[in-house]
Amino acid sequence: MRYIEAGGARVSVVGLGTWQFGSPEWGYGKAFASGEALRIVQRALDLGINLIDTAEVYGFGASERIVAQALGTRRPEAFLATKVAPAFPFDPVIHRRAVASARRLGVDRIDLYQAHWPNPLFPPEPLFRALGRLQREGLVTHLGVSNYSLAGWQAGEKSLGGPLLSNQVAYSLVNRRPERELLPWAQDRGRLLIAHSPLAAGVLSGRYSGSNRPRAMRSVRPLFLPDNLERAAPLLGALREVAAAHGTTPAQVALAWLLHHPNVVVIPGASSVAQLESNAAAAELELSDEEQRLLDDESSRFSPRAGVGAFASALRTRIPV
Repeated sequence: MRYIEAGGARVSVVGLGTWQFGSPEWGYGKAFASGEALRIVQRALDLGINLIDTAEVYGFGASERIVAQALGTRRPEAFLATKVAPAFPFDPVIHRRAVASARRLGVDRIDLYQAHWPNPLFPPEPLFRALGRLQREGLVTHLGVSNYSLAGWQAGEKSLGGPLLSNQVAYSLVNRRPERELLPWAQDRGRLLIAHSPLAAGVLSGRYSGSNRPRAMRSVRPLFLPDNLERAAPLLGALREVAAAHGTTPAQVALAWLLHHPNVVVIPGASSVAQLESNAAAAELELSDEEQRLLDDESSRFSPRAGVGAFASALRTRIPV
């Protein structure tokens, strides 16, 4: 496993996202939570993955509890990241929520505590003053944000009076918006960009098509409309071409493409130990400049339907939105 160091933190370039742990909307159920989910976390540590990402809202705290159960005595091997939903971004509330997350995780200190999304109803100062207090008191080591714009990230640092180690955002071959501002700034300032949804909920795995769509939560996403899956065919073809040249999978190539960018780490989820192992192997996959350009070009050409167009397409194909 490869690692990246930033702001005093040392994290694996491939982490583990645990949104699906204990979250019924993913359709995995209690048997998964009490069995395979635990094995996934333990195997991740075996492979050198130390970045384990969760949040208080994942399964209403269930994900944090499952992670704690899986870690057991191996807590020192993990770099634990969780997130607070800043609906009421005031010191007593944030402090109470952080203590509750630490309790569910079974830890005295959270390695990375992130504001899950910006709250447009309040200025940033109360939230980041509260987060700063947590850091000064030693309940958290590093602070970060999630789903923030560059302006929001910078405003958070100004209010905090110090660095926010990371910004966790959707970033993949089908969503390259972070490259416009967030990634250059992170690289210039020695911050991390944590790519969630690095496989676009499975679109980039190459497993799905207009006639083979996913079930449960993913099926309602616009990217999984038959029209959009058809539009993605050239990009998926390029992923398969590069994967065949390396004897790997399209998903591993999609992750390796992200990891080619400095200051980027990825946190794909995993529904099985085998999938976790496949994700981890992407850390060692090196793409040539030519392969990187091929994927860049096909990614730039991909133009999915969104908004009203996606809704109309869903109605025509009788797919719920």
